Amino acid sequence: MKILQYASLATGILLSTAGIVRAEDPARIAIATWRGCEEACKGFQDYLSDSGHPVVFTVLDAAQDKSRLPGVLEQARADKAQLILTWGTNVTIGIGGTLATQGGEGLNGDIPQLFMIVADPVGSGIVQSLDQTGRPNITGTYNRMPETVTLKAIRNYMPTVKHIGLMFNADEKNSTIKRDEIAGLAAGQGLEFTAVEIGLGADGKPLPENIEPAMAALKAAGVEFVYVGSSSFLQSQSAALAKAAAAHGMPVLSPYESLVRDNAALISVAARYYDVGRLAGELAEKILFEGAAPGDLPVARMQDFAVTINMSVAKQIGVYPPITLMQVAEVVE
Repeated sequence: MKILQYASLATGILLSTAGIVRAEDPARIAIATWRGCEEACKGFQDYLSDSGHPVVFTVLDAAQDKSRLPGVLEQARADKAQLILTWGTNVTIGIGGTLATQGGEGLNGDIPQLFMIVADPVGSGIVQSLDQTGRPNITGTYNRMPETVTLKAIRNYMPTVKHIGLMFNADEKNSTIKRDEIAGLAAGQGLEFTAVEIGLGADGKPLPENIEPAMAALKAAGVEFVYVGSSSFLQSQSAALAKAAAAHGMPVLSPYESLVRDNAALISVAARYYDVGRLAGELAEKILFEGAAPGDLPVARMQDFAVTINMSVAKQIGVYPPITLMQVAEVVE
């Protein structure tokens, strides 16, 4: 487990659910990550540092290994963290459990916990609803646009589309949740839908070399536009995804802007991860410095989403965006 600890040098008065803490005693926050400290993690830290609060951040990285999560929680306790920020569905459930398992052995049921970059916190059983979490010590952020917007974006880009596809990773609960959600929405809109699982290795984890066969299977099924869905694995394998999409001439829509900038996807409609982190910082500020109870705070929702189109990818696969979409999108090469 990789650990990085540093402090914000800002000064101020710290209020917590345990009472008033002296100004010279900074708030201790453990940031539990899945694949290192990326833009959302940095946005969270920047918000609290920019707000002038004394904070010590400790980044505890699970390195995409769920077996490390109990150790992450143990380390947070050892560090006497006053708040735990969890990145992603796997980390959030591994640290705090679900509604059904909350209070179980080895899970966090007492330290205030915030989640971010969770594709479907209600569907995955983390919270009861976005308005009332049903978890006394847990709330978080919701950064995903409605999947109806996903389908609308695909149709805006390719008005003639009749068949969409998705690759999913069975090792990530959020990935299978999105598979089922898109399947239902596509059926309701008269679209054909094909989902292909990315093959797993002997250790039960997906293999990068299985991305190309999955893309080939989608192409063979007649899929015209591919949606990434929700998958930290695919997000981390941009090179393999880019190669597969190019090889089969498949347009890909991603909820991760980074995949468009890495030439792995054609278009993204997404909230900026850095801004998601800052939104989580606002919640942390309310809990640590204003005395709010996590369970009394609704899940904070992102309101702004950006469209990004990679014209180099468009030229490579020969699928160009309509002028109307170009007028509202950021274009990258």
